[in-house]
Amino acid sequence: MTEPLYVARAVIEPIGKLQRRARLESGATIEMGVHGAIATHYRLDPPRPLPLPVDYIVAATGG
Repeated sequence: MTEPLYVARAVIEPIGKLQRRARLESGATIEMGVHGAIATHYRLDPPRPLPLPVDYIVAATGG
């Protein structure tokens, strides 16, 4: 088996019941949470709407 080409390193910390903060190795931080249809479907009431983790995945994939 070969060595991985790249290993992503991030620390995820809770900053509330529905919010998380990701700290990337580069020093960048992003906040994630819930919003829109997801919050409505699950009857959640986030303190403020934030992008879902999957929103970041889709944005990164789309380049």
